[in-house]
Amino acid sequence: MPKSRTQFAGPPPLPTPRLALGIPEFCKAHGISEGFFYKLKKQGEGPREMKVGARTLISCESAAEWRRAREAQHSRGHRQSPRLRKAAGKRP
Repeated sequence: MPKSRTQFAGPPPLPTPRLALGIPEFCKAHGISEGFFYKLKKQGEGPREMKVGARTLISCESAAEWRRAREAQHSRGHRQSPRLRKAAGKRP
């Protein structure tokens, strides 16, 4: 009995890796709200962005740099400004 075509197809192709995230995807991946993202951006604390047509994207490299900077800031004992604490809903 001949085998069906699906038996000869082999494994499915690997998905294309994501190289950049939109702002909603970045926020979801990092557990922050879009409102908080825009507050960080306004204060110069957001990740680097790039425009692709009408879209604003954040590269995976930029997201990683942003995380490293936040970790370094935290490890230096840098206290978060009252404005950022308020934006994040934290008390002093």
